[in-house]
Amino acid sequence: MWLFMAVLSAFFAGLTSILAKCGIKKTDSDVATAIRTIVVLAFSWVMVFIVGSYSQVPEIEPKSLFFLILSGLATGASWICYFKALSMGDINKVVPIDKSSTILTVLLAIICFGETEHLIVKLCCTVVLAAGIFLMVEKKQTAEKDTDGRWMLYAILSAVFAALTSILAKVGIAGVESNLGTALRTGVVLLMAWAIVFMKGKQRQVKAIDRKELFYISLSGLATGGSWLCYYYAIQNGIVSIVVPIDKMSILVTVLFSYIVFHEKLSRKAFAGLFLMTAATVAMAVFG
Repeated sequence: MWLFMAVLSAFFAGLTSILAKCGIKKTDSDVATAIRTIVVLAFSWVMVFIVGSYSQVPEIEPKSLFFLILSGLATGASWICYFKALSMGDINKVVPIDKSSTILTVLLAIICFGETEHLIVKLCCTVVLAAGIFLMVEKKQTAEKDTDGRWMLYAILSAVFAALTSILAKVGIAGVESNLGTALRTGVVLLMAWAIVFMKGKQRQVKAIDRKELFYISLSGLATGGSWLCYYYAIQNGIVSIVVPIDKMSILVTVLFSYIVFHEKLSRKAFAGLFLMTAATVAMAVFG
């Protein structure tokens, strides 16, 4: 079941990138992040009440709550950097760098949780993943809104914070129902996102958001909510160093829809990179 949930997480995460890109053509990325977090939070708490785990809130241990908060802060930082990078650059460049968080997550899972079973296979697959990411990022240049490389810095920071998110969440949801854990940490993300909007004085832009873009931002939030619920169920019940690579295969969905929606084509070099990333992920899931 946790493997199936990891696959569903990847599908919804792939849709998230495309829907978010559609929603930030004119809308500021910080404002869009704050609005979509409201949708994710509402979706998360609906699921909590459906499964009836709200009664567990008073029973959450301080250690779990602490790590859930840290995970939420890391997620907020990752989101802000990711959608800033998306607003500046080519999806097919930003997403592979963001997915490089897989490499750091696998290494941290081995160190922090002792997931050393089939260690050689995991490490070899991680190297292949790195090679695939490099090939995709180095693909033929396309027109971008920002050409000074800032999008790459934001994408790298997004990957670092995303890796920390997975590790902190694994500790935080120990003994906590996964839907409840997701809802609590989303609350932290919401506070962080809106704090940044007000700190930068962008709150007035909320009223000026194009309705069509607001629609896509909301859909992106729903896709994110679905992805998170599946992902943290898989994280809680499965093996982190396997769940994370599967989740990162959302890039397949993203690449497909980026071609359909934005007509962003992969070069032969980038396609080879995508193939290596896919092969490494499948190998890690099957043999790792």
